[in-house]
Amino acid sequence: MGRSGRKRTVSYADAGVSIQAGDRAVELLRPKVKSTRRPEVMGDIGGFAGLFRLDVQKYRNPILASSTDGVGTKLVIAQQMDIHDTVGIDLVAMVVDDLVACGAEPLFLLDYIACGEVVPDKVAEIGAGIADGCRYAGCALLGGETAEHPGVLRPDEYDVSATGVGVVEESEILRPERVEVGDVVIAMGSSGLHSNGYSLVRHVLLGAGRMRLDSVIEDFGRQRTLGEELLTPTKIYAQDCLKLIAEAEVRALAHVTGGGIPGNLVRVLPENVDAVVNRATWRPQPIFDLVQSKGRIEDPDMESTFNMGVGMFAIVSAEDADRALACLTGRGVEAWQAGEIIEGTGEVHMIGQHTRG
Repeated sequence: MGRSGRKRTVSYADAGVSIQAGDRAVELLRPKVKSTRRPEVMGDIGGFAGLFRLDVQKYRNPILASSTDGVGTKLVIAQQMDIHDTVGIDLVAMVVDDLVACGAEPLFLLDYIACGEVVPDKVAEIGAGIADGCRYAGCALLGGETAEHPGVLRPDEYDVSATGVGVVEESEILRPERVEVGDVVIAMGSSGLHSNGYSLVRHVLLGAGRMRLDSVIEDFGRQRTLGEELLTPTKIYAQDCLKLIAEAEVRALAHVTGGGIPGNLVRVLPENVDAVVNRATWRPQPIFDLVQSKGRIEDPDMESTFNMGVGMFAIVSAEDADRALACLTGRGVEAWQAGEIIEGTGEVHMIGQHTRG
């Protein structure tokens, strides 16, 4: 009891959680969240739920699409470099580019940030990246949650995830059965590794390879360090793909994430056709050569883990192939004809060899 005759009280802060820091982080994020606002958004940040008025007059049979994802161990690189304003873009990309793959327009996104310790400025940097990604994708950052998990995560550790919702007219949903023999496979260039395979990347480059994140890699150009290359944000294709759908006869879209080109392109093929993709039509970025050479990774393992320079595929009618390429090129998207659809059994065939050197 002590001389005062009372036991010492324990507060939430004693357990490592600061409510004030959380409130401060929300206030720092408020302007960024507002920058993503769409006309359908109702209310303001701080409510128990985000409200979004769906314009049902715009559709005959609106279908809601949803997707959820995270960034994975790319976050470890961000934490080691103490750079936190780009991983939010990765997070949005992983969600919205899955949504648009079925033809859906991303409407809004909800994020979740779990921290060992809420440092308002750091949370604001993460949130700023998420807001930037939402603006690029044309969707609203409708709400989210920041949680402090002392004893579970170290003070400098955090993880992020997000769920997005989109809408598509039922008759315009992109389905495998729309793909036909004679269609053209168009590739859209990636910005690099995107957000997949980083456990392997970290193992072969930073572990076994003993490379430093601040090492300048000549092949990357512009005095670019390894760390800067590894934190290159994932490209967001959502608005480009929506424009493409409006301009050309798009049969299917395949977002290239974990599983690589074969593992994702096969997901949009019906059982009576195959996709033939010619590696000779493009050259992967130098980061892929570095990972493969340092890790002595076989070609099949590379192609089943990484995007190898292609972040999205569009399958379009042969008649609209030129129009599709012109549309994407006009929007600043690196795009090219990478293959074709032939009779088959629902498989992906990778032929040819990438240009090297």
